Amino acid sequence: MDIQQELLTFAGENAVIIAVALFVIVSILLGVRIVPQSEKFVVERFGRLRSVLGPGINLIVPFLDKVAHKISILERQLPNANQDAITRDNVLVQIETSVFYRILQPEKTVYRIRDVDAAISTTVAGIVRAEIGMMELDEVQSNRSEVIAKIKSQVADAVNDWGIEVTRAEILDVDLDAQTREAMMQQLNAERARRAQVTEAEGKRRAVELAADAELYAAEQTAKARRIAADAEAYATGVAAQAIAENGLEAAQYQVALKQVEALSSLGKGGGTQTIVVPASAMDAFGEAFKMLKGRG
Repeated sequence: MDIQQELLTFAGENAVIIAVALFVIVSILLGVRIVPQSEKFVVERFGRLRSVLGPGINLIVPFLDKVAHKISILERQLPNANQDAITRDNVLVQIETSVFYRILQPEKTVYRIRDVDAAISTTVAGIVRAEIGMMELDEVQSNRSEVIAKIKSQVADAVNDWGIEVTRAEILDVDLDAQTREAMMQQLNAERARRAQVTEAEGKRRAVELAADAELYAAEQTAKARRIAADAEAYATGVAAQAIAENGLEAAQYQVALKQVEALSSLGKGGGTQTIVVPASAMDAFGEAFKMLKGRG
């Protein structure tokens, strides 16, 4: 009882001091704000924007200032969206897009727009339709990177006033209606058939060229062989003519005898078993040839 009485007496005598201490403690607790690395806090005073708190320890005026909005500054991805668009050549296509963004200036975002995702999605859909409408289907399919760059640039300009940065924009798919797909498939098959015909014709033309080259080579070789044989014959004739001019008829008879002996030798070297009948006159000629050859030797 004595201790309780003493505490009550102390509290009664120091009530003001205790109240002030409690007020200071509460003020410190209310005035210190620790902001995570991935967020920013928007502070209001009497309903009006006061400041934006960055990551770390921050101080505000307790009872006057309050944290009205806690905004994530991490990169976000909009849900993939599909929107219809008509190209300049009147082809209906369905474009699937994906957009990534992050909030850089939350003081602009929270006071200028209520639903960030819906606003950006609507903006992207309008820009995609407008951009696709200025291009033909072939351009959309072949220059997708250029289309993406244009869409990203225009979306970034549109959302800049909201304190938002568009980090990435992608066209995931360009889908065509059934009739257009069928027409494109027929065109593709026709192109493949045309290329196959061109390839086949090119192969035949090349084969004809190779055959012609082979025939030309064979003709050249035949002509070359005939020219060599003719040169040899001409040389032999020249030698014989010179021998006749220098030695008279006996030289010519010697050349004839030499040819006869060579012919007989060639017959003797044959690998067959045939019997060769030589006329008596031919045997006499061979005898004369051998005599002449012996005499020359």
